[in-house]
Amino acid sequence: MPEIIDKFEFEELKKHILKKYKDDSDILKMIEQIKTGIVWEKNDEKINGNVFEEVTEKRIEGNKEKENLIIEGENLEVLEFLMKNYKGEIDLIYIDPPYNTGNSKLGYNDSRKSRADAYSHSAWLSFMKKRLVKARELMAENSAIFISIDEYQQAHLKLLCDEIFGENNCLATFIRKTKTITGDNACGLNVQHEFLVAYAKNRKKVVLRGEKKKFEKYSNLDSDPKGDWIAGDPSAKSGGSGTYFEIVNPLTGQVDLPPKGRYWAFSKETLKEYIEKGRIKFRTEIKKNQRGFIFKRYAASMKNQYMPFGTLDFTENEYLNSVATKELSELVPENSFLYPKPVAFIKKIIKSFPDDSITVLDFFAGSGTTGQAVLELNEEDGGNRNFILCNSNENGICEKVTFERIKKAYEKIKNKSPLKYLKEKFKYNDFKLIT
Repeated sequence: MPEIIDKFEFEELKKHILKKYKDDSDILKMIEQIKTGIVWEKNDEKINGNVFEEVTEKRIEGNKEKENLIIEGENLEVLEFLMKNYKGEIDLIYIDPPYNTGNSKLGYNDSRKSRADAYSHSAWLSFMKKRLVKARELMAENSAIFISIDEYQQAHLKLLCDEIFGENNCLATFIRKTKTITGDNACGLNVQHEFLVAYAKNRKKVVLRGEKKKFEKYSNLDSDPKGDWIAGDPSAKSGGSGTYFEIVNPLTGQVDLPPKGRYWAFSKETLKEYIEKGRIKFRTEIKKNQRGFIFKRYAASMKNQYMPFGTLDFTENEYLNSVATKELSELVPENSFLYPKPVAFIKKIIKSFPDDSITVLDFFAGSGTTGQAVLELNEEDGGNRNFILCNSNENGICEKVTFERIKKAYEKIKNKSPLKYLKEKFKYNDFKLIT
């Protein structure tokens, strides 16, 4: 069995723990608080209680009542600020947090600790836990959170989310194809995917859906008033004497019985009703091994008009990183933001919610993809969704990338909510958010 840490690292860790925790009881208390089975060092990160005021020159007018918000500031402060007006009100959260890559070129600090450090996950877990705990407080009872993550942190994130949201509230882990074959790493592998981890606030109250079903094979050649239909299976696995009988085609005289071991999916009385209403149609010409009648299944009568939301739905090329980079460059040509997410990716997540008037929060807003996705979806389906984007202004990213992208996206939209841009100004006790 390989060693997890070497002897020197262990001694250094022991010294650090003994320095931070006074005695054994403190250490035991710390361990008992961890439900995940992993223990990490808690880094102090204070909330100052800052509040935010609108930057009026960045306001964009709209013709809808619900507001969209871009909030410039450290996201832990923003999450605390949002508690006043949005606690228990957020329907959907999508975040693309730092992956702890050590990449200093990103628009935010993506180097909580070097990957070469034996305890590199510790600071990242502490950083994420504070924000996810706050996020959960903001979530409505029937809400969900989707988190993009890479191979390096996925396992740790899963354990952390199990602790915060409850393992029973895990919805799924999706796969997103990020690139095509462009080379390999030192092991001869080509990593072409990332993960999307999804949790519910209360799984019993969340029902998601995929794309609307397509009925290309349905038609209405006989002008049935009930609309398009397809020939369906008239038999059922179970039944009795009342659903096992001969059906005689009055036009050809052919006699049909249910397939071996099965029954008709209807009784004799229901058969008469179906014939009268045109749901069962007798064939005038019958091919070999063909049933003498057609049992219609109508598109409009399908109980579920949507496909399930599949964990492999994001493996098509439209969800590649290269697509996202091109989308951002078209709206904000002068930008140095790396690895934005595709608009179609975020749209699909949002569309998985049947309600088209949800509030969507992204507190690692990055290039602002989430905001653009909300705007475009509302334009496409007439929805009334609104977004809250939070981003720091490190390297000018919030003003020069997030806001600029949203501003350009607004120019292409006819029906839109007004946009407010908020910025950290002064202490919480001196300010009241007016909505």
